[in-house]
Amino acid sequence: MSRESLAQVFARARSEDRAALIGYMPAGFPSLEGSKEIIKALVDGGVDIVEVGFAYSDPVMDGAIIQEAAEIALRNRTGAKEVLDVVSSVSVPSLVMSYWNPIERYGVKEFTKALAEVGGVGVITPDLTIEESGEWIEETERNDLSRVYVVAPSTDDSRLVKVAERCSGFIYAASLMGVTGARNSLSDSASQLVSRLRKITDLPIAVGLGVSTWEQAASVAKFADGVIVGSAFIELVLQAADIEQACKSVASLARQLSDGVRKG
Repeated sequence: MSRESLAQVFARARSEDRAALIGYMPAGFPSLEGSKEIIKALVDGGVDIVEVGFAYSDPVMDGAIIQEAAEIALRNRTGAKEVLDVVSSVSVPSLVMSYWNPIERYGVKEFTKALAEVGGVGVITPDLTIEESGEWIEETERNDLSRVYVVAPSTDDSRLVKVAERCSGFIYAASLMGVTGARNSLSDSASQLVSRLRKITDLPIAVGLGVSTWEQAASVAKFADGVIVGSAFIELVLQAADIEQACKSVASLARQLSDGVRKG
């Protein structure tokens, strides 16, 4: 399946004077085939890039909603094979969002090679430090995969430089301290963090943690290259009576958010 690269997506979004919309959904939630259907609905609704979640039993960064989805995925016996299967089904650029432990357990060389073979474009590793990334950098470069690290408002300037130098594809800027989850309002710490990053890197910067509404997407799109949404989509799936309703709900929200990043 032919897909755009991350660089092409962000370049197209810039040419349209908007931010890219990035959607997160765990593989295997609410079922293996169900996650594929929901991701298709996200893309049909206007999501430009997909983060496929690799469920982990100790998700220290995730809020209650994503934890619940991860527990369902794990009960469905979702492992690396299933995550790769979902990635292979996505029609737009897709990254895996994973804690380091599942990747290390599978094997760094094996995982990067397998991900490249199914068409994945990169990996977001929220708990991997740059100091422990020697083999990871080597293998992602060998397989032409983007490395996306997460930075937060608390990250000092010297650390931002070091992390940005090791990122590729884009930088994930957490909008605030704390765990993931939709919020009623977003602090201005996200725009300040993006401003600091602009001074040290030309990489696209995508903001996540908390975006759930059209207005929030439009607000973040004013200063970021990408708007990341996860918990808001997952909550709709948890509330849905069946997979058909879930797909309709996430596609509707995706359309609203897609409109929001254009208004921003």
